[in-house]
Amino acid sequence: MRATSIGHAGILIDTRGGSILCDPWFLPAFFGSWFVFPRNDQLAGELLERIEHPDFLYISHLHADHLDEPWLAGHVERETTVLLPGYPTRELERKLRAFGFTRFVRTRDGEETDLGAGLKVAIHVETSITDGPGGDSALVVDDGTAVLVNQNDCRTTDLEALRRHGTVDLHWIQYSGAIWYPMVYDEPPARMRELVDAKVASQLTRAMRYVEAIDAAAVVPSAGPPVFLDPELFHLNVITGDEPSIFPDQRIFLARLADAGRRGVLAIPGTEIVLADGQISVTHPAPQADVDAIFTDKSAYLARYQADWLPWLDALRATWHTPTADLLTTLQAWWRPLLAMAPTLRAGVGAVVVLRAGDEEIAIDFPNADVRAYAGEPCAFRFEIQRELVETVTAQRAVDWSNALFLSCRFTAWRVGPFNEYVYNFFKSLSVERMRRAEAEALRKLDPEQHGIAAQEIRIGDHIVERTCPHRHADLAVFGEIDGCELVCTLHGWRFDLETGRCLTAENRPLKIRRATLTD
Repeated sequence: MRATSIGHAGILIDTRGGSILCDPWFLPAFFGSWFVFPRNDQLAGELLERIEHPDFLYISHLHADHLDEPWLAGHVERETTVLLPGYPTRELERKLRAFGFTRFVRTRDGEETDLGAGLKVAIHVETSITDGPGGDSALVVDDGTAVLVNQNDCRTTDLEALRRHGTVDLHWIQYSGAIWYPMVYDEPPARMRELVDAKVASQLTRAMRYVEAIDAAAVVPSAGPPVFLDPELFHLNVITGDEPSIFPDQRIFLARLADAGRRGVLAIPGTEIVLADGQISVTHPAPQADVDAIFTDKSAYLARYQADWLPWLDALRATWHTPTADLLTTLQAWWRPLLAMAPTLRAGVGAVVVLRAGDEEIAIDFPNADVRAYAGEPCAFRFEIQRELVETVTAQRAVDWSNALFLSCRFTAWRVGPFNEYVYNFFKSLSVERMRRAEAEALRKLDPEQHGIAAQEIRIGDHIVERTCPHRHADLAVFGEIDGCELVCTLHGWRFDLETGRCLTAENRPLKIRRATLTD
């Protein structure tokens, strides 16, 4: 097996059963804020040819640093077979079909799929609402000669699940930040330093827990950090180590691995890692001195990188949507119906959220399910965002502003009190499909008996079933789907036999189920 880094979470995995292209990201993401680091815009032509003609394509999730829509649409062979995670929604499949892909292998969460010629894969799915209804996923590849785990930035709740397919030879994992917190928040410098240090420490600790659980022969820090080449955001880069930013580079995690007595492998775009006969060999695309200079003289490296892309950034800004006269009325027509269908989520916010887009201030009144002009009343949350960016995602009808806008770090925020997940869950769920799931998830977190749904029965297809899943009380009116002879709770992938109600995922967790009659 050979694994070639193509930047960030991107890997080209060559096996005796075919090649798998994972998360190819080349074009800057999130309004041109995130760039691949180290840069991958100078790969060898032979490698690019292999990248564009894989046997299989795996996209871990919908975020733009994993699903590079502009690049993917014009480069990857359309006859490639797509390995689909078993997500509860079809958003990823719909996007890839829109690009012209027609061959799909739908996998089930955590189950091995035989692709032929001795190649097996398993895709593990996480569907927490905090990742948006699409979720996140990790890939396990076993070709009979080696086992590779591509965890990217999937935070699986079962620490040992990815190891159950066999002894792991190579583990690719995120360790760096991939969020806007805390840098965009209005905090004094000393407090910001505390928040950044705490966030970095938690990131590294979490990654090491996965490393210890999977216990691979070697670990590759991946899926970050990005770098920021726009002059307005350049301060987010960690160069000296003193910057108040959660984006330290690979060196910090490699040192942590070394301190723990584990083998870490530095991979830059073009680095090849070959697994054969129990041995691991690493070949970089440049002399070691040049590889070292990327990190030891990072400031100069980023200055050259930035100079090459500044004209592109200038051209990108020219495409941002100009202010309109009807931003408020557009958001009212879009968001009022979504707020009306989510009383539990609204209660979770329980306050007014102010969106300041340039000189326009808009109040999202969660208690009253309203969107209106802000009148200066007390608020618990405030976002200040460049008007053109808000207009752009509004014109696009972007259903996930976390992905479309907030990850850009091109905003500032203020809040009263601690983090409130329901505020961001609202902005990640700006469609009927997504909001229905966000509301059901909010309701699930409360006692279902309190809301009178646990004892209810509902009809799904030709069957009558109890309304809540015995796993975590997910509302099957929202999360239940028929798949052949099985009912699937798509929140966490639990399956039940349609005829008997027997749980196929765990012992002694049956679902009450019967065939519908004429009187039902």
